[in-house]
This record gives sequence, C-alpha cells and structure tokens, in this order.
Amino acid sequence: MNKTVQTTSGSTQSAKGISPIYIIGALFFVFGFVTWLNSVLILYLKIACQLNNFESYLVVFAFYIAYLVMGVPASRVLAKTGFKNGMAVGLLIMAVGALIFIPAALTRMYPLFLTGLFVLGTGLTILQTASNPYITILGPIESAAKRISIMGIFNKIAGAVAPIILGALILTDADGIKARLLTMTTAQKEIELNMLSHRVILPYIVILIVLVLLAVFVYYSTLPEVDAKKDDDTVTPAESKQTSIFQFRHLLVGVLALFVYVGVEVMAGDSVISYASSQGIPLTIAKYFTTCTLFCMIAGYIVGIICIPKYFTQEKALKVSAFIGIVCSFGAIFTSGYASVLFVSLLGIANALMWPALWPLAINGLGKFTKIGSSLLIMGIAGGAVIPLLYGFIVDKLTTGGQLKNIAATEGYWILVPCYVIIAYFAIAGHKLKPKTI
Repeated sequence: MNKTVQTTSGSTQSAKGISPIYIIGALFFVFGFVTWLNSVLILYLKIACQLNNFESYLVVFAFYIAYLVMGVPASRVLAKTGFKNGMAVGLLIMAVGALIFIPAALTRMYPLFLTGLFVLGTGLTILQTASNPYITILGPIESAAKRISIMGIFNKIAGAVAPIILGALILTDADGIKARLLTMTTAQKEIELNMLSHRVILPYIVILIVLVLLAVFVYYSTLPEVDAKKDDDTVTPAESKQTSIFQFRHLLVGVLALFVYVGVEVMAGDSVISYASSQGIPLTIAKYFTTCTLFCMIAGYIVGIICIPKYFTQEKALKVSAFIGIVCSFGAIFTSGYASVLFVSLLGIANALMWPALWPLAINGLGKFTKIGSSLLIMGIAGGAVIPLLYGFIVDKLTTGGQLKNIAATEGYWILVPCYVIIAYFAIAGHKLKPKTI
C-alpha cells in the first residue's frame, strides 16, 4: 500500500512497504501490553513488598503521573526529534524502565519498582503524544473515533493477554504463599518473599529486548513525518480571536473529562483483581477479571468501528457510554461477590468509546492551538494516577474504621459515580462551550 503524507519540510513522501496505520497499530499494542501489566503488579507487589491498599496503588500512581509530569517535556522532545524518531526515543526510554525492574526485583525495594514504572510511563507519554494526533489526522475528523477504535482493539487485545501471561509467571500459588506467610518466622518470610520478587526478572528481560528491537524497527521504518507545523499555522474561525489555549472552554472541560475517564478505566482494569480477591474469590480465578474487562472494551470498540459515524455520532456514543458507566457503578456498589466483580468488568463496555469520542471532540476547532491542546489532553491521563490511589486510601480508611475488608472495597467504588457524571456533562453540553473572547 502506498500512502502520501505531508512531511515536516512541506514536501511529500510515499510510504512504501508497511502502511503507517499498521505501524501505529503495533505501537498501540505495546501501549496496551505494558499498561495493563499493572493490574497484576498491584497484587504481586502488595504481597512481595508487604503493602497496604494505598501503598499498592502507588503502582498506577507512579506509572500514570508520568503523563502529567512529562507531558510538556514530551512535546518538546517531539519538536526536536520529529514524530518518527520521537517514537523510537520513547521505546528506548521504556526499555530503561524495564531494565530498572531487574535490580528492583533483586533487592525487593518498592521505591525502585516505582522508579521503573515512572520511567516506563515517561516513554509511553512520548509515544502517546506522537501517536494519538497522528492517527487523528490520518483521515477526516468525523471518523476519527472509528480509527482510534481500531487502534483501541490493538491496545486492548494486548491488554487482555498481558495479565494472563504475567499472572501465570508471577502469581503461581499466590494464595498458598499468602497463607504460608502467616505462619512463617521472619527469616523464612524473607526467603519466601525474595523468591517471589525474583519471579518478575525474566518477564521484564523479555520486555526489555522487545522494546529495544521495536525502537530499531521504528527508527528504520518507512513511517513518514507529519507536517505538524502546517497544522499549527491553520487558523479556524473559532480561534481567530483567541490568544491563549485556556480560552477554549470546551478543551478545558474535555481535559477534566479525560482525566476522570482514564481514572475510571484504570479502576475497572487494574483494581478488579484485588477487588475480586477481597470478595473471597481465589487468585487463580481473580487474575482473569482484567482480561474480562478488556474483552468488554474490545466489544465496545467493534461497535464503534461499525457504527461511528454511520449510525450514530461521537457525541451520542459518549452520552450512552457515560450512562452505562453510571448504571454499572451502582451495580458494583449494591451487589456483592461475583455479581459485583462482574459489574466492575462490565465497565469495560462503558469505557470503550470514551477515549475515541473524547479526543476529537476536545481538540475540534483548536486550529493553531491543536498541538498544545493535545499535550494538555495527554497530561489528563494522570487521572489514572490519582483516582485509583484515592480508591486505595478510601478502602484503607473504611477498613480501619471498622468495616469489613470486602464491604470497604465495595464502598470505595462510590468514587466512580461523580466521574461518569462529569463525562456525561461533557458529552451533553461541555463540548459545545464557545471560546472566551477578550
């Protein structure tokens, strides 16, 4: 397939060989695989490093806070390297993060694990800052949600496979280990926990090698550059009187909506294993619930590919998704056991079309402010750091306050409801807000 894409110099080049959309699809697969390993790492490190709920959710905090801290630096890196080379740089930075897991596992130092996760998140920030605008401009804005949905399938298939693979490698006999630790002496416990910690070394060596090979592949690929400068010079009627990105009220509400959306998506995927365990479900079964959540998301993406924009709009998809999210949140709160866990997994259906719909609605009409608007949205991914951490804090407080662990874990899911209400507001009215004028 030959595809002509505008380059940064203003000329055009023909991308012969592998189509750019397939290369971006491969990168989205990497996003999903590395990101959804966190669902297993939360429970694994909780046992290996003897953590409470709040401490264990620092796993997702360290990973997702990188999007906030490194959002602006990532855009500066891409300005210097270009999109293609920036993607290779991002992959190499991720490889460094995977490398840090080796000394972390050998020493069983939780801060070192968190450092590795932050570095992985930093690399992903660069990758996402480049790839999301890239896939958005590969076609008409009206069908951007459809293309992002296709990328989402790559992402979530990887995410569905990742916890199964890592769980099989590092959570084998986890229930037995937890039981044995209760009867061991301090010395015996140290030996058992060190052996458990070492299990993560081989998987992350493999991840390290794969990331380096992908970086080399992307660097030497035929992926063309995008003329971001040309896009920046375009002035739309909506922003012809604007002097600051902060005058675009629909973008600011969109950043907030994306912040809470990522938070609830991470909650649905990364908390569900620990939540299932709190409901008395054995870890041998609980480790599959993240995969169930992601398969629900894949089903939602398929609906988006088929139906957007042919049968319904991006706005309609976001409204319905927010409503489903509210219903499933109440379902998780007011039931227990397998039913409650299933409602958490079903949030995958609610969350599937949110990113594909939110992104184009939020950047629509920004014109020359599109690049900085995209950076702000990428920074909004930090919601995945904050909201799960708040959940862990709430559960610990409720538990120490006298509630049973399983009830406290369920009550903590009240945090989901206002998040979906904010998303519903953006879908109904927030994306229609007009820019402020001076």
